[in-house]
This record gives sequence, structure tokens and C-alpha cells, in this order.
Amino acid sequence: MNRYLILILPLVILSCNEDYKPKPKAFLRLDYPRANYVQANVDLPFSFETNLVANKLSAKQIPATTESYGVNIEYEKLKGTIFLTYKAIGENKTNLNAFLRDAQKFTLEHTKKADEIPVTSYLNDERKVYGALSEVKGNVASPVQFYVTDSVNHFLTGSLYFYAKPNYDSVFPAANYLQKDIMHLMETLRWK
Repeated sequence: MNRYLILILPLVILSCNEDYKPKPKAFLRLDYPRANYVQANVDLPFSFETNLVANKLSAKQIPATTESYGVNIEYEKLKGTIFLTYKAIGENKTNLNAFLRDAQKFTLEHTKKADEIPVTSYLNDERKVYGALSEVKGNVASPVQFYVTDSVNHFLTGSLYFYAKPNYDSVFPAANYLQKDIMHLMETLRWK
């Protein structure tokens, strides 16, 4: 047994003469085009600007209602879509609380999988646009959600979805890019 140990030990020592060099940290580099915004050409009770990178914008009235609309802003190259839902607030304003509760509940449903959900308030008194933007961090289906209202007539919610299995590290660059588009949409929103 000692004979084998004497033969193997020098081989092991001699074979380990190269220093270990760890691989340097690398980050995926994704270059997205600079955002160029134009007025969205849709017939809705509100207007906004959208990024030219969005290759398809579609709007339709939600069946069974006369004052609700669905709008999809599709980003084919980023494999994502921003889904907007507009609802008119009733004359007695009782449905505003229900709309707010539903929008906040939708975001809170992501707490099961989310690592963190920072919420940023949005306020523009001049245009009467008030709301919040939620960045849902973690492996979730919708990494960005928002709602805005004028508290009197209009209520708009939005969610970002990707056509991929939720993996926060993979979708983060695209989600960050599209979150800026959502913020621009909120900043340029005007009620009609």
C-alpha cells in the first residue's frame, strides 16, 4: 500500500503546477435602440405617446360595456406586451374604490413569487393624472404594473408581460427598458 502511495503522491503534486484562475464576471450586453416617442393614433377617451420600437398597437372596446377599452402595445423584438385596460368611472363614483382595490389586489397576488415590490406614486395636478407604478422583482409573470386615474371620470390600469417563462435575470434588461416606456406613457397621458 505504501508503494502505491509513494508513486501516486509525486504524480498528484506534479500535475497541479498550474495556478487556478477564476473566470472574470461577465454581464450580458443587450443594446436597445434609443426610445423615440410619437403620439399613439387610437380613438380612446385618453391619449398618450408610445415608443416607435412597439411594432403593433391595437385597441378594442370590451364587449358588454360601453365605457371600457382594452389596448395592447406589442414589442415583437422584446417578446413583450403592455396590456392596458380603461374603465370609465360611474356618475356616483362608487366604482372608483372597487377599481383601485382590484388594481392593488392584482399586484399583491404576485407577493407569493416576488422578492420585492417597490411602489412609486405618480402625481400630475396639471393634467389630473394620479396613480402608482409597481415594479415586481422576482420570477413573476408581470414585472411592471401601474394604474392612473383622474379620480372623477377615468381609470386606466396596465401590466407588462413577456412571452417567456418568468426568469427575473433573463427579462430584467427588457423589463427595465419597457418600464421606462410605461413611465413615459404615464407622463404623457391626457384625458379627453
